[in-house]
Amino acid sequence: MALEENEAQAVQLATQALQRNEAGQAEDAAKALREAVSLAPQNTKVKEAFDTIQSHDAIHPLLRLCRSWVDQGSESAGKEAVSYLASSAKIPAEVATACLQLLLKNRKCLTLSLADRVASGLLRECAGAKTFLAQRLSESATVVFEEFYGLGDGSAGALANVVLDVTVWSHESIRETNERDIFQLFLAKLMEVGHDHDGKALKGIARLLAADAERLHGLLDEDTFDAILSSLDNRLPIEVRSHATLATAKYLESSETDGQRYLLNFIRNRIARQKSEDLILAFSAAAAIFPLVPSIASSFFLTEGFVPSLVPLLQKKVKFDRIEQAALSMLSAACLDSACRQTIRKYCTPWLQSVVHSGKEKISGDAAVILAKVQGAEARVANGAVVENGGNDIAEKLKQMIVSPILEDQDASIEGLAFSSSQPEVKDQLIKDSGFLENLVQRLNTKNGASKESPRNSIVTFGILTILDNLTRYLPSLSEEQKKMSQLKAYANASPSTAQQSPLDLDAAVTARCSVLINSTTLLPILSRSHNNFSASSTALMLSILLSLTRNPKTRGKLAQQGAAKTLLQTYTSIAGTLPEDHSSRYTASHALARLLISIDPTLIFPPSGSPPLTSTIRPLLTLLDPPPPAPSNSNLSTARDLLPTFESLLALTNLASTPDPEIAEQITRLATPDIEDLLLSNNPLLSRAATELCCNLTASPSGLALFASPTADAKRRLHILLALADAEDVATRRAAGGAVAGVVGAEGGVRNVLLREGGVERVVGLVEDEDEGCVLRGLVALGGVASGEEGRERVLAVGGMERVGAVAAGEEEGDVKSLAGELLGVLRGRGVDGVD
Repeated sequence: MALEENEAQAVQLATQALQRNEAGQAEDAAKALREAVSLAPQNTKVKEAFDTIQSHDAIHPLLRLCRSWVDQGSESAGKEAVSYLASSAKIPAEVATACLQLLLKNRKCLTLSLADRVASGLLRECAGAKTFLAQRLSESATVVFEEFYGLGDGSAGALANVVLDVTVWSHESIRETNERDIFQLFLAKLMEVGHDHDGKALKGIARLLAADAERLHGLLDEDTFDAILSSLDNRLPIEVRSHATLATAKYLESSETDGQRYLLNFIRNRIARQKSEDLILAFSAAAAIFPLVPSIASSFFLTEGFVPSLVPLLQKKVKFDRIEQAALSMLSAACLDSACRQTIRKYCTPWLQSVVHSGKEKISGDAAVILAKVQGAEARVANGAVVENGGNDIAEKLKQMIVSPILEDQDASIEGLAFSSSQPEVKDQLIKDSGFLENLVQRLNTKNGASKESPRNSIVTFGILTILDNLTRYLPSLSEEQKKMSQLKAYANASPSTAQQSPLDLDAAVTARCSVLINSTTLLPILSRSHNNFSASSTALMLSILLSLTRNPKTRGKLAQQGAAKTLLQTYTSIAGTLPEDHSSRYTASHALARLLISIDPTLIFPPSGSPPLTSTIRPLLTLLDPPPPAPSNSNLSTARDLLPTFESLLALTNLASTPDPEIAEQITRLATPDIEDLLLSNNPLLSRAATELCCNLTASPSGLALFASPTADAKRRLHILLALADAEDVATRRAAGGAVAGVVGAEGGVRNVLLREGGVERVVGLVEDEDEGCVLRGLVALGGVASGEEGRERVLAVGGMERVGAVAAGEEEGDVKSLAGELLGVLRGRGVDGVD
């Protein structure tokens, strides 16, 4: 009886094992089977279940999933197959081929979207699947194309990828033949009547032209290119237009005159018909090609009579918003060209202003953006002069658009403000709206974990940073010669108004705007979090903004508290390129960092136990000791070197050298001694002073002292320079040089070098006769160091040191100088009584 019960239970467990195995529950199936075998190992049904599961396990997991999906209609198995393909597991060629064959054979019974994901995954991950497809294409390209094109976007795209993959074809000539066939089949799909513009055909065409336009462009004629240009229609989804734009760009690049002729025919013929549909297609195409072939687009746009006749045409079509919108897109794109901007400003401004006030929300915003572009560009040409152009009304419209729920409107408003914010009155308008500023700044936030911005976000970020850069940018400091040259150019261009700068662009107004951004927005914390995701151009703008914000010493403390110093250092370190733009960005980051390190105790920003260490700031500062990057080639000003970054770098290095960490002085002396020595001899008195002050601080460290006190010719030469600077016209330079000499002669080697230098003792004694009390004090300390040894004392006495120090002591009231002079006289008399008397 017990035996029969075990047999029955074993059969039941074996049945459960088979069911669970079919459902993909492998562990549960194995457990049930083990129990069944333990109860009745000789039972026939248990043995059959064991053999079935064993043979099932021998099938590759992917093929098993595909069979379960196709044979049993298990959608979950199909989704698991997609996940398996995404896991990057290695799939044998025969398995991939079997899966693809199974899918194609039963494709009419499957959900197409899931079938497309599995098929495209197989062709993406498995070389065997690609080889299988290549073989089938060689046999019947049209049939296979229809099969895969019908599955969906991913599978259609895989066709293009396979015919471009040289590794899966037996001979290059076969690949080229199939490449042409597939390209023509994509073109045929695009030309089909009633084609639904889903982008599949365009995607394949764009992919193949991008990879092999030289070989394929001859397969396009005017009709097929017409179909591609028609897909630039601004009513179509952005993805479709993107594929059409890429295909157009590659065809124009490779076909040259034919493509240009077809393009101009497309636009001209449709405008000539003046039908609504034709006008939308023509304007959409013109808008799309401006960034691709600006010279061709602008020559067409500037054709005599085109722009003057455009406004009357649009006024006739005033009821058709789509036509106006397409025309506005074309005008916006045409603003890339300066001549086109001037033409738009001349002929279209009244119409654009009427559109802005028309109440049609979408097109009025687009018109405002165009006005901002043409007026903002004019303001930039005026170089900060007062220009009355009604920019405030346009800016107000653009500010309203930025809170629109439509992303395209937000993007357009940012683009427009990037232009119009170059106007002084618009800057003043924007900076007074704290709510708008914070809204704008918050849009710089990037998602945590994002490695880089999406293309759209990158454009938006660049626009926002351009606005902020316009708000914070100071006018360049011009020498008298540069001012005269600028005035002469203004008169030559018949624009005398440029001689007068707007008060809103003067330094005081810019400083006030910078203070608002620092004190009333979260700009700095957001930049600290998001700057790693910025593009190179956005990073350059951010650094320009930070350089302006650090100009005012009063707000540097708050900037440092908000993380500006570490943001600048991280950005400097992250710029690894060698292009002039990269060098310029590193230079700007270093300059802004130097300003912060001048005004604040460096150890508060970079504490000894923190990261990064304070020593990591040295190399960025040292880059400022070299000449700056060259000025832009389009600059109207002479290219005189801006010495302010070098001066501020020296001040920051001096501040660093005053910290107790000996490693800082060691690195500065090891990396920058030649530059420092050159700057000591600079013709610019401020640079010479700053370099001397740095040397004074460096002499407090062993490595800095060795620069002047070691027994080398270089050290003696440097000490001679210090002694010479102790007699400079600038009082601060004399004080710094005297302090440095006092530090040097505190060491035996320093005294020796003074004694060996002809006239060296005389120079030191001369320090005590300076008219400045600070210089005298330093001179007395230095003279005491020289006289600390027998030889030095005798040399001091020999040049009248006793009398000259005595005169100082006699002429001073009670104080540090008189006290120190008295002590020094005591030393000289105590050691020199016999020699004198």
